[in-house]
Amino acid sequence: MDRPSAVERLMREAAPHRIVEVLRTQIELRHQALGVELLLADYATSRLRPVSDMNHPGSSLPVHGSDAGRAFGAQEPHCVHVPESSTTTVHLPVTVRGDRLGVLSVTLPDDDGTGPGGDALDDLLGCAQALAHEVVVAERDTDLFLQARRTERLTLAAEMQWQLLPGRSCTRDEYSIGAQLQPAYAIHGDSFDWSATADELVLTVNNGMGEGIEAALLTNLAVNALRNARRAGLGLADQAYLADQAIYGQHHGSRHLATLLLRFHLPTGNVEIIDAGSPRIWRLRAGVVEAVELEAQMPLGMFQDTVYTVQHFKVEPGDRLFFVSDGVYDALSPAGERYSLRALARAIAETRLLPASQVPGAVLETLLGHRGSAPALDDALVLCLDWHGRPGAS
Repeated sequence: MDRPSAVERLMREAAPHRIVEVLRTQIELRHQALGVELLLADYATSRLRPVSDMNHPGSSLPVHGSDAGRAFGAQEPHCVHVPESSTTTVHLPVTVRGDRLGVLSVTLPDDDGTGPGGDALDDLLGCAQALAHEVVVAERDTDLFLQARRTERLTLAAEMQWQLLPGRSCTRDEYSIGAQLQPAYAIHGDSFDWSATADELVLTVNNGMGEGIEAALLTNLAVNALRNARRAGLGLADQAYLADQAIYGQHHGSRHLATLLLRFHLPTGNVEIIDAGSPRIWRLRAGVVEAVELEAQMPLGMFQDTVYTVQHFKVEPGDRLFFVSDGVYDALSPAGERYSLRALARAIAETRLLPASQVPGAVLETLLGHRGSAPALDDALVLCLDWHGRPGAS
């Protein structure tokens, strides 16, 4: 059994709240480490919080401007030598299937400042990857890691919304996805969802209606109705119809939810789409930003027995798609000026060199600069999808 596999086995056998402790012990034995710390990204993806010291908010580190944050952003190990203590701290990304969870920081004795050798670094990377998988599994049985991710208390509505989400990023050979909600700790009702098989990716983006618990309940009903229909193997139009009827049956048209439903055929890039209320889609292709024009149909739950029609378009390798809620382009500055679609298009163009996982946060930073310190009046959702295409596909 190789060494990473031994670590995986020990973490699997440990109690969920002890997996970091077990990993720390193994790294100390293998590498004579002086310190091992897991830092998790908070819900706003702005801070990295140490699991061992999560009761002290001041111990968190900024994602932007810290050594750990550099490893988190670049998704590569980052070594920092401290001559005064003859140590090197290695910051390693903790990521599972493209979903960036945080950073594993390991402090090692290092007299000459050369850092860990190749074999040692590979072993530490294997440990960080194994930890990422175990954290995701452990979250079913302990609140430890969910608590560590919050720098402030979530509202009940936000708690309900975050539990719905599949993650904040995902990577496969054919595509990369990054998504973010703001304000992270008091969400009104926007959400996103995705699920993939060997040849399909189904993606939904929801623009919630209302505030607080009512908005969260509406979104929960819609997302679970769509999942129920999808898992029954139904087509996109039937998924929309059944979710529409579930919401109408509960609210009789008094509440509704705007959503985009998409199904990507991974071998070809052909896309089926239903625009039910129209969260906006933008496409960046060959450096040109353009809106994807769709036939707007009724939001889910507005009328009884609404029939939804599937439209089609195709993505090409190198395309970048943006999905944004009205909380982005309708956001007001302190002077009352809307953020506007032109400003959004400019932000899309300016972030073209960033990986998909980092784009939503960067776009929302420009939005925050426009809005200022005033509290947000609505959710702002940004989801970015980079289409790579299937290798060898025509």
